[in-house]
Amino acid sequence: MPGWAGSSWYFNRYMDSQNTEEFASKEALDYWQDVDLYIGGSEHATGHLLYARFWQKFLFDKGIVPVDEFAKKLINQGMITGTSAFVYRFDSVATYNDISENEIVINSSTCISYDLLKTNKYGHKVIDYRSFPHVSELLEKKRLLDNSKSKELNPIKIEEGLYPVHADVSFVNASDELDIEAFKNWREEYKDAQFVTEDDGTFKVGREVEKMSKSKYNVVSPDAICEEYGADSLRLFEMFLGPLEQSKPWKTSGISGVYSFLKKLWKLYHIGENGAFLVSEDSATKDELKTLHKTIKKVDDDIANFSFNTSVSSFMIAVNELTALKCNKREILEGLIILVSPYAPHIAEEIWSKLGHTTSISTAKFPIFDASHLVESTKNYPISFNGKMRFTLELSLDLSKDEIEKAVLENKKTIAQLEGRTPKKVIVVPGKIVNIVG
Repeated sequence: MPGWAGSSWYFNRYMDSQNTEEFASKEALDYWQDVDLYIGGSEHATGHLLYARFWQKFLFDKGIVPVDEFAKKLINQGMITGTSAFVYRFDSVATYNDISENEIVINSSTCISYDLLKTNKYGHKVIDYRSFPHVSELLEKKRLLDNSKSKELNPIKIEEGLYPVHADVSFVNASDELDIEAFKNWREEYKDAQFVTEDDGTFKVGREVEKMSKSKYNVVSPDAICEEYGADSLRLFEMFLGPLEQSKPWKTSGISGVYSFLKKLWKLYHIGENGAFLVSEDSATKDELKTLHKTIKKVDDDIANFSFNTSVSSFMIAVNELTALKCNKREILEGLIILVSPYAPHIAEEIWSKLGHTTSISTAKFPIFDASHLVESTKNYPISFNGKMRFTLELSLDLSKDEIEKAVLENKKTIAQLEGRTPKKVIVVPGKIVNIVG
């Protein structure tokens, strides 16, 4: 059988992998039946997925397997696209015959910085010849030859054009500036090319989002990212790019954001002297518990819905809030690092060990959401005078309408605003607003 035949029913073999008599027993197949989730890129739809479904239906028709589809749910993950770099090259090739009918070719290649090009009404990049003395001079010489009555050279054809050429993205910095020498040494045909740069000597490239491919020279090495930022930064950044099923453009400059987040996360556990590890055994405050359980609920929902990008956002918000609260409570920080661990396992394992655990964080129980910590017990009432809000006042949500009115009128800020006047009316909407008229 061809190779793809064997790879198209392996999931059934997993159900009874030690069976030496048949590829899977009826009991095992009836028990497991199918795969819960199949994730693959768009290429799989015309490759492995097509073959796997064919074989599953064939085995089902033969009565060997109990279901005709091998997976309950299918997710096609979006493609990571690359941001290609383009050098715009103006080529001019003039072909002549001399008096002996020998063909002579005059070839010129000039690379022009992207920001110096113009855009025509069709959205295409074009060259303004008047702006480039070198190019204008070259064209003028050719025009003189073309119009010449000389019998020594007979023009056959002249071809000119502006062409975008892929450049290896490793030659381009975050400001879209090309390393000209690296580009020249990269390919033999660019060795003698002339470059028209910006006034400050830099050469800008054009950018375009395309499929990440070696042929387009826009592939980013994950090894280089891991070396500079760490594997956890790479994992988090890939998930942070966008929804799982959407195509997402890769932009290395954005990885610094998640790298900064990981440093903030680490600092949350290291607030001792000279950055020493320090966790308190004190009980958590109401606000700290609210932040943790809000994050537990969000991450729990996101994992169920494969919305990993919004989980990363939740981690960032939680770390900022806990940092502002100066939280270093074990009760909070242990739960937080368990939430983070599937996304950034390396830093999570390190912190888990520092917290005094001897087993892997992957074996820890996932935190349980407690809705009671999200129930608000107080309300920050906006206090208005004749419809204009002057200040806010935090009051218990258990207060009655009369109790709210009494607390507001007795507040020193209200007394200052009234300046001895007796209000004509006090409008109280419990849980919403207080407006004093008169």
